[in-house]
Formats: sequence, structure tokens, C-alpha cells
Amino acid sequence: MHNPTVIVALDFPSADGALALVERLDPADCRLKVGKELFTRTGPAFIERLVAAGFDVFLDLKYHDIPNTVASACDAAADLGVWMLNVHAGGGRRMMEAAVERLARRTARPVLIGVIILTGEGEKAFAAGADIGVTILTSLGESDIREVGFAGTPQDNVRRLASLAEASGLDGVVCSPLEVTSLRTSCGPGFLLVTPGVRPKGAALDDQRRVMTPGEAVRAGASYLVVGRPITAAADPAASLAAINAEIASALESAA
Repeated sequence: MHNPTVIVALDFPSADGALALVERLDPADCRLKVGKELFTRTGPAFIERLVAAGFDVFLDLKYHDIPNTVASACDAAADLGVWMLNVHAGGGRRMMEAAVERLARRTARPVLIGVIILTGEGEKAFAAGADIGVTILTSLGESDIREVGFAGTPQDNVRRLASLAEASGLDGVVCSPLEVTSLRTSCGPGFLLVTPGVRPKGAALDDQRRVMTPGEAVRAGASYLVVGRPITAAADPAASLAAINAEIASALESAA
């Protein structure tokens, strides 16, 4: 069964732009990510439309609330047919376990991951997120972490939150490419590592500072790569996606 590694981030303000791109992509070649802005503007019907078109959808809403509320929200997202969703690992063990327990009642459940990304200007970044959990917001720098009460370095928090997500039953985390190697070692081969901050050689960095190429990321142990503008802003998105997929295939073949 085909298992695309690339998750295309549909970071569009409306359905029109997103659908214009999606019509140029093949579900066999990629999965899709829908975040807060697009979901808020388009609603559940848009997710169902993407699923009906044959795409695996990662609903990136980073749920963070009391355990029962998060569990119910995850259940509602599963009703839409999403492939993956995420929660904030910082919501704690009881919240994550409640989501896992609720989804376990389903015949088929989405992947649940935790988010632990931190990217501030010139600062270290970190993230965790299929049951995916979110831990620290991407806008926070190291000084911000201390201010809101997180002890230790960003790396300490990454390891602690990823371990907590794994112990709570989540399938994986969202993490920066530069955390992949250490988390792959500490969390084991079956734990999913979903990685933004991936840029093909020569691509603009945009707002990403801690980046790897697609080949470097999968060789380091990344499970899935979230890619936005190198595909969505390309003159030929399908060709850009094909080039990234070819680089991933070559990297995996050389590592085998």
C-alpha cells in the first residue's frame, strides 16, 4: 500500500486557493494538512470534501483543554474521517490518555500525535505532535519558556514531553528536524516523528530557521515531512512535490 511521506500544508486563507492547489495534486503522492485559519473559515465540510477526494488529512488544531473536552473534540474530528490529529502535550497525561481512550472505542481511529515545537527568533526550537500532542507554541523562545514556568532547556522539555506523550499512548509527536535523531533514539522505531521545517536545497527559508532537506530529515529518522511553500508557492506544485518525493526515495534507498 502506498504510504506518502510528504504532508502538504494548506496554509491558505480560503477554500478557493486551497482547492486550486489540491486539484493539481494526487492523493497517491501526498497527504494534506489543514490548520486553524483554514478550518475556521471553511469548517468540517471542507475536511469531508478533501477526504472524499481521496486524501489523508492531518487536522492540525492542537487541542488543549480539560480531558473530557479534548476527548470529545478528538472523537468529533474522527467522525470527519481525518487520518491524523494532534493535541497539546502540555495539557498533561490525563488529557492525552482521555483522548487515546476515547479514540480506542472506534473501529478505525485516526493517528494521534503531540506537539512540542518551539521556534523563537534566534532561539532553539522544539515540537511534539497522529495521536499527536502539542507542547510549546512555535512563537515562544527560551526566555518565554522560563516566563510561563517551564523548567530546563528546550531540549530537556522536548525529551520530557515526547516521553510523556509516548507514555500516555500517543502515536508520535511533531518535532523540529534537529530533534529527530535524539527522539528516534529515546522513543524507539515505532514512534511517529512528524517534521516541519523541511526545505529542498535552494528553497527560501521563509520563517523557518532550523531546517533540513527532505533527504536529511528521513535519513535522521523522520516519519512524515510537513512541507508548505516549497510546494504551494511553486509554479508547478506537482513537479515540486515529485522532486521532493524522488529525493526521499533516494535517501531511503541509500540508507537501506
